[in-house]
Amino acid sequence: MLQPVTLGSKTLADYTHIFGRDEIAEIRALAEPLKGARVVHVSATAFGGGVAEILYTLVPLMRDVGIDVEWQIIYGREEFFFATKLMHNALQGAPEDLTAEQWATWREYNEMNARELPDGWDVAIIHDPQPAAMYGLVPEKARSWLWRCHIDLSTPNADTIGQLLPYIRDYPETLFHMAQYVPDGLNGHVNVVPPAIDPLAPKNMALSPDDAAYVCGQFGIDVDRPLLVQVSRFDPWKDPLGVIDAYKLVKEERPDVQLALVGSMASDDPEGWDYYNATVAHADGDPDIFILNNFNNVGSIEVNAFQSHADVVIQKSIREGFGLTVSEALWKSKPFVGGDVGGIPLQVEQGVTGYLVRSPEQCAARCADIIADPALGKALGRRGKAHVRKHFLTPRYLRDYLKIFHEVLGINSGGGTGAAAASPDGATARGAAVAPPPGAASAQGDAA
Repeated sequence: MLQPVTLGSKTLADYTHIFGRDEIAEIRALAEPLKGARVVHVSATAFGGGVAEILYTLVPLMRDVGIDVEWQIIYGREEFFFATKLMHNALQGAPEDLTAEQWATWREYNEMNARELPDGWDVAIIHDPQPAAMYGLVPEKARSWLWRCHIDLSTPNADTIGQLLPYIRDYPETLFHMAQYVPDGLNGHVNVVPPAIDPLAPKNMALSPDDAAYVCGQFGIDVDRPLLVQVSRFDPWKDPLGVIDAYKLVKEERPDVQLALVGSMASDDPEGWDYYNATVAHADGDPDIFILNNFNNVGSIEVNAFQSHADVVIQKSIREGFGLTVSEALWKSKPFVGGDVGGIPLQVEQGVTGYLVRSPEQCAARCADIIADPALGKALGRRGKAHVRKHFLTPRYLRDYLKIFHEVLGINSGGGTGAAAASPDGATARGAAVAPPPGAASAQGDAA
């Protein structure tokens, strides 16, 4: 059986003071003709990753505006998640494809989960490759289907994308963070929709400096010394080893600097513990490196505290679908240094809201500059928060989904274009260019 996720309640009205009264009224108006529509989100895990984090806010807000929406988790055992982790890595450019046996395992679990998916949905939203075969197996179970991709498909392993494409190309709708991620050969409508963060979630709500320092101190951090922080899964694409290398270079100039690598272990990431152990080994017992995860009682409030207290927040990814932690850091007005890859440049304007880097040496130089010049860090953080407020908060993301629902369910939005209308903060793109956030690359809608 697919496992329904139990969710709390959220009220769109609570975001009015952040997002704006007129903008909230626009969302309510878009939702009015969608009331009672049955929508299901299907994903691989309910915790430990960006997809789950997004859905814990998005689904309750969809309910608040009147949509009859559920979130269900697929069933899988170890052999399935080993195969899908390998698939994830290959789709982001790793050289190793799945074996024939692993592809067969992926198909078998998709068949099992497709049988267990209830029917009668107006829209079924399938998240990422793990359950991607569902549409082709049980198309009759939903009036419309949408495949939501959260990973960087800009340079996929050719064999892997070739094997996956037959399962995703006929989805009536697909969603990608960036136009560069859209593979050739899709037959349905393509939407370009960057994700967003929840400013009212425990991870992002306002935390006083004293409270943030107190929480960090509980983990052994010296709150009177500089602190670098990276929050992410323990995964080679997040490059925690490279972050340690950058920290060591900073420490040559600033012996008082500390580093915290904070992550969560996800149920659909069987490699996580291996890479966590590799990270610990690379730290080589340095007492100023703190490697923490959810098994050390690190939850949302603790992550908030580490980001809020940091002198610099880092996300030195070498592949990144979007990177919610970037917007999380900027929302807290923290100076940011991150990899110049994937969705990170969409959030960071070089030298204005943060710095984009390509090596541990560049990362170290930027971190050292910020630590040496607190006024620079404050200016970067102030501009970064304004950028996130405009482009990357959850009400905007909800609005984009509602526009897509109008289109797929044949509801006239007034202008007759529904989700086809492009907005300057990265809304949907359907055959037309989207005006991206400042500093981001231009985005095209339909796949070639």
